[in-house]
Amino acid sequence: MNHIRNFCIIAHIDHGKSTLADRLLHFTGTITDRELQEQTLDDMDLERERGITIKSHAIQMDYERNGEKYVLNLIDTPGHVDFSYEVSRSIAACEGALLIVDATQGIQAQTISNLYLALEHDLEIIPILNKMDLDSAMPEEVTDQIVDLIGCDPSDVIPASGKTGMGVQEILDAVIERVPAPVGDPDAPLQAMIFDSVFNSFRGIIAYFRIKHGTLTKGDKVKFFNTGKQYYADEIGTLKLTPLPKNQLFAGDVGYIISGIKEAKEVKVGDTITLVDRPSTEMIKGFEDVKPMVFAGIYPVDTDDFEELRASLEKLQLNDASLVFEPESSAALGFGFRCGFLGMLHMEIVQERLEREFDMTVITTVPNVGYRATTTKDEHLVVNNPSELPDPSTLASVEEPFIKGQIITKADYVGQVMNLCIEKRGVLTNQVYLTADRVELSFEMPLGEIVFDFYDKLKSVSRGYASFDYHPIGYRESKLVKLDILLNGDQVDALSALIHRDNAYDLGKRICAKLRELIPRQQFEIAIQAAIGTKVIARETVRAVRKDVTAKCYGGDITRKRKLLEKQKKGKKRMRQVGNVEVPQTAFLAVLQLD
Repeated sequence: MNHIRNFCIIAHIDHGKSTLADRLLHFTGTITDRELQEQTLDDMDLERERGITIKSHAIQMDYERNGEKYVLNLIDTPGHVDFSYEVSRSIAACEGALLIVDATQGIQAQTISNLYLALEHDLEIIPILNKMDLDSAMPEEVTDQIVDLIGCDPSDVIPASGKTGMGVQEILDAVIERVPAPVGDPDAPLQAMIFDSVFNSFRGIIAYFRIKHGTLTKGDKVKFFNTGKQYYADEIGTLKLTPLPKNQLFAGDVGYIISGIKEAKEVKVGDTITLVDRPSTEMIKGFEDVKPMVFAGIYPVDTDDFEELRASLEKLQLNDASLVFEPESSAALGFGFRCGFLGMLHMEIVQERLEREFDMTVITTVPNVGYRATTTKDEHLVVNNPSELPDPSTLASVEEPFIKGQIITKADYVGQVMNLCIEKRGVLTNQVYLTADRVELSFEMPLGEIVFDFYDKLKSVSRGYASFDYHPIGYRESKLVKLDILLNGDQVDALSALIHRDNAYDLGKRICAKLRELIPRQQFEIAIQAAIGTKVIARETVRAVRKDVTAKCYGGDITRKRKLLEKQKKGKKRMRQVGNVEVPQTAFLAVLQLD
C-alpha cells in the first residue's frame, strides 16, 4: 500500500486539466503514441464536440522512480459548476488533488469552490501553474494569487504546460512525495465504496469502487449494503485505458467489478460492497445526497415510448448519479418524468445523451425550481411544478429557494455585472478586491432567476472574463404568481411558469408574441392568451388560413357574396370547436430562450 497514490485533478472549466492528464498518461507509458489523442480520457462524443469534461474518468498509471514501482490512480474531473457532484465523488475516493490554475487567467470562481471541497476532505493540495508556454502567461502574478489562496510556499507551485509536457516529471515526483499513501487494513472485513458505475449491454452493470479495508478475490460472493442483494464477483480488475482483469485487489486499490447485475436500481453510487462470509458491520460515510436545483418535465414524443424512456433514464442515472426523476403526467403531453438537474447545462447534456445514446426523442418543458407554498389553512406544500400551486384564493404565501453567488471578474466590468444581478432581484452582500484589477462580488439572489440565461448574460456583459459559482442558502418568501398560457381558452400546462409579480405582465406579453410567430396557421383563428388566475393580461391572435370562396361570383347581387361568406364563417366556427392546436417543440424551446 505504501506504493499506491490516489489523486484527482481539479480546476476551473477550460484551465487545461484533460490536456495535462494526457501528458501524465503518455509520460508514464500508460498509453502509447498510437492511442494518444487530444483529451484521451474524454471518451463521450459530446465531450469532444464541446471541449468540456462531463464525467470524471479514473485511470491507473504505473510509474518507476529510483528503482521503486508505484501505482498512481488518477481521476480527471469536470470543471463546470453543473457537474460539481462528479467532483465531490471523485474527491471522496482520493488522498490528494492537483489544483490546476491557468497562468493566463488566474484564479476563478470554480477553482475556489473545488478547492474548498478538497480541503473539507483533508486532501493534500499540489498547486500547478498550467499553460506556461503561452506568451500571455503571468507566472508571478498568478503564483501570488495561489499563495494568498492556500497559504503555501511560492516554491511549492509547479510551473507546467499540458501542450509541451513541461513540468510533468516534477508533478509525478510531487505526487509521490507529498500525497499520503492510502491507509487501510488488508486483513479486515472488506469495505469498498462505489464511486461510479456504467451500463454495458453485454456484461450488465459495471461498478467502479475504491477498497478501503480488506481484500477482494475473483469469484467471491459479495453483498451490496444499500439493497442487501448478493452477487458473485465474476470479474474484477483495475482501470487502465481498457479494463485490466486481475485475480485479487487489496486495500487502497481502485478497480471495477462485473457481477451480472441487470437492474439499474440495484447499484447506487456511494454504496458499500462487502463479503457475504465476513461482512463489515458499517457503511463507508462520505457522500451527501445530491440536491437538484432545476426541475423540468421530460416527455416522450410518442406516448407508447413511456416505458422505454423509463429504462433509458435508469441506465443514464447509473452513469450520472446527479440525475433524479419521478413519473408525472400532463394534460398537454401525456405521461412523462419530472427530472431534477444541477443546472441548465446539465439538463441540456441529459437531453442530448438521451437522444444519442438511447435514440429517445423527447420534449422538455419549461425548467423551474422547487418552491414551498403555505395555504390559508396552514398546510405546507412542496411545489415542483407550477400546475401543483394551490388556487390563489387559498394561498397564504410562497417561498422560493435563494442562493449565495460569487462572481470573480475584472474591475472594468463591475458596473455591468452589478446591474445584471440587481435586474435579477439580487442583493450585493460583499465586494473584495483580490488583486488590483480582480474583484470578487458576493450576491444573494433567487435561484429561479439564474436558471434560465443568467450565465450567458454574465459572459456577454463581462466579455467572457467573469466566472460564477453558487450554493443554496435556504428558502425566503416572495411575491410569486402563476402565469398560465391559454390557446383558444385551453390551458397548456407545459408552458405555465411561476414568476415574480413585477415581471409577469412583460413576460406574458413576450411569450404570446413569440408563440404567435411559431404556431402554424390553422383553418380557424387561434387566440393565444396569458393569464394570472382568471385575469387575462396579454393576447395575440393567429389569423385563420382562408379560401377565397367569393372567387366564382363575378358581378351579380352583393347578397350572393354575403351568403357564401356567412356559410364559410359558420364552418370556421364549427371547426374551431372541434379543432385542437398542436404546439410544436420549437415553441417550447423558444420560450426557454426568451430573455
